[in-house]
Amino acid sequence: MDVRSAQKRAVEHDLDLVEVAPGAQPPVCRIMDYGKYRYQQSKKHSSKQKTIDLKEIKVRPQINEHDLLFKMKHIKKFLEHGDKAKITMMFRGREIVHASIAQKIFNRIIEEVAQTANIEQPAKMEGNRMTMVLVPK
Repeated sequence: MDVRSAQKRAVEHDLDLVEVAPGAQPPVCRIMDYGKYRYQQSKKHSSKQKTIDLKEIKVRPQINEHDLLFKMKHIKKFLEHGDKAKITMMFRGREIVHASIAQKIFNRIIEEVAQTANIEQPAKMEGNRMTMVLVPK
């Protein structure tokens, strides 16, 4: 089809004449809604990015052994799904004096998830809380 008749047909249908393959002999064109095409292309490119969520696990210095194992299981699950894990140790009253107990618990968590995670933010005190952030490898 010649260019003039293709342009005329595109105008009749309120569409655009878009050159698809300029290197071909003769060049290949298509009658389409170019704005809709660009929108679909932008949606296709933006959907490929996976958003990384920050999942938070809260523990206490006097945590029971079984509870700690249960929380570590959740941390591993979050990391396997590609999410970051933030571990928050909350202190009440005089518990803050025994920060070494909290550090031992954090070290145990690090040892447990060392194969699947890296430390993004090491354990640090923020008021009456100690936080640490782990990211998947």
